[in-house]
Formats: sequence, C-alpha cells, structure tokens
Amino acid sequence: MSRKRVVIAGLGDVGILTAIRLSRHFEVVGISVKPGLVSGQELGVRLTRPQDWACDYWIPFDRFRRLDGVRTLQARLTGVDLDKRTVTAHRDDGSGDGTTVTEPYDTLVISTGVSNGFWRRPTLQSPAEIGADLRAAHERLAVANSIIVVGGGAAAVTSAANLATTWPDKRIDLYFPGERALAEYHPRIWRRVHDRLTDLNVNLHPGHRAAITNAFAGDEITSEPVHWSTGQPPVSADAVLWAVGRVRPNTDWLPPELLDERGFVRVTPELQIPGQRGVFAVGDVAATDPLRSSARNRGDALVARNIRAEFGGRPLRAFRTPGRRWGSLFGIQPEGLEVFLPTGQAFRLPPWSVDRVVMPWIVRWGMYRGVRENRPPV
Repeated sequence: MSRKRVVIAGLGDVGILTAIRLSRHFEVVGISVKPGLVSGQELGVRLTRPQDWACDYWIPFDRFRRLDGVRTLQARLTGVDLDKRTVTAHRDDGSGDGTTVTEPYDTLVISTGVSNGFWRRPTLQSPAEIGADLRAAHERLAVANSIIVVGGGAAAVTSAANLATTWPDKRIDLYFPGERALAEYHPRIWRRVHDRLTDLNVNLHPGHRAAITNAFAGDEITSEPVHWSTGQPPVSADAVLWAVGRVRPNTDWLPPELLDERGFVRVTPELQIPGQRGVFAVGDVAATDPLRSSARNRGDALVARNIRAEFGGRPLRAFRTPGRRWGSLFGIQPEGLEVFLPTGQAFRLPPWSVDRVVMPWIVRWGMYRGVRENRPPV
C-alpha cells in the first residue's frame, strides 16, 4: 500500500518544522521559493551581523538530516484545485519562461507565510542572490552616520538595539506610534527594553505615526524625509529602515473563499480549513487569532499531530493561543540570549550555554532533528 502524500506549501520557519515532523510517517513534498530555510526572525542580527545570522537562519535544505526523505521543489505556487487535490507551481529555468508543475496531495499544509519588508519576500532566489541581499542591506547601513527606524514592533526594536550595539558612534532614532513600543507584549517587557535602548543611546520618539501611502511596501531602505500623520515635522537621516508591520499574506495563489477579509487563510481551532478535509494552514498565513500565534507556539507540532490523527481516524486537537507575544527580542548577543516570557518576566542564558547547549542541542538536534555543519555562502 502506497504511503499517503503530504504537500507542504511553503518551507519557512514553520513549514520546515512541519515537514521534519511528518517526514518519517508520510511521503512529504515541500514547495518553496527559496533553496533553503531563509528565516524571517532576528532582523537586527541579520542587518548588523549577517554572517552570524546566516549560520543559524539561512540553512540550505540538504543540511537538514530529517529532510533527506523529503522531496523539495523550488518553485512559485500558482494555484490549487481542491476537487482534484492538486497544487500547481511555476519553476524558473533561467530563460524567463520556466515550467509549470502539478503536485497531487492527500493532505495539503499551507504555510506560505507573509511578506514584510525587504527581508521577507516571496521571490524565487538562488543562494548567490540571497547572499547578495544580506550583504547589500548590511553595507547600506554600515556607511550611514544616522539611521531612523520606523515601527513599534519586535522587528523595529531588535533592529534599533542591534544597530546601536554594533555601531555605537551612529545616531539611531526609533519612532513608534503609541506611548510605548511592543504593544503586543507584556508592559513589563517594554519597561525593560526601554531601559536597554536608553543605555545604548537610542533616541526614542513615541507618538509618531508615519504617513504611508497605500502603494508603499517598505521593501527597501530609503533616505528621503519621513513625514508623520500625527503632525510632527518631517525628519531625515542617511538611512531609514521601515519596520512598520505592513504584512501581506502570501495567498494570491489560493481561491478567495479560503481567505478572510485581509487575505489570511481561515482556519478552525484545529488549524484545518473550514469545510476542507485534509487541508490545513499554520504560521503567519493562518488567521488563528490577531497575533497569528501558531507561527511561534508549536503550531507545527499540532498540525503534524492532527494530520496523523486524521489519517488514523482519531479526534483532532485545538490550538491554544498564549494571548501575548513572547520570545527573544535582541537575538544572540556577546552577553548571551535574553528570553522574555508572556507574563513579563525575562531570563538570560549565558554565552557558554547558548554556544554549547541551546544552539547545538536544543535547536539543531531538538527542533530540527540534526543539521549538518556547513557555512552558507554570504
């Protein structure tokens, strides 16, 4: 009897973990526009220390041991036929034409994520192009004497902190719309982060909401003056980093009836598409809750468990949201890794534990089930 086939549409942070969890139970096919994991996490480290970032967050698929039995296809998804249970994708052969491929599935997992600035784009890229992107953003900021960071979320905060840590002689200004940044985190976390940013000489500017046109996507570092819809005079810097959270779900290949009013995939508490047996969604693309928290709270484990349960005729389990965002906000630093909890508390892991325990054992073996050593080209 042939094994059931699971097609995973999107191999980002959540998709690749889902593929790893299913790889020993089913025939798994993963479709991605990238030739490996190119994470959307830790923007600040990516911009300031791209080589360090690439070691942990830009990992070619052939380095994952548990993907040895997974067939990965680098292509851009173009459609799905829910009746015939197939997805279609376009492969770029370099000539400008490419080919269209069709992949049948018994179960489909939609994990195509979102677009958000120049660091999260659903474009087909080679390893060389990924490396060039990493270097270009770093070099653009390295030569700037003054940098404005616009945004009040985690991407903006981590960027401001890492810019000030890496280049203490630069003027770094962080502008955000509310009275405090990190509105989706516990207030106690912002108080701690506020003190850290102040110690790093980051200039904080609350109450500034950028005037952004509908056509603006924040897909590049700019140098033009920033205007404010909240009435303040425009400001300028050598470089402006836009981290304003204008996320766009990568769902243009899906039929509209699967999507909510913002274009995210509608799901049940079990992360299944309503009325579609054998079709699941997980990660930032899934409309689980306002924070789309299945991207960060073991949503991959639940989807993998529910797929096995559905094939086995067992009841599915529901996803539980944490209510607040949590996790690392600054990334790995020379003094270790600080982790913030949903309750507002924080704990710091010393450098030796990060280097000898967290990354090699908890992440590479515990989460990814083994990652072969090889530095990516950056």
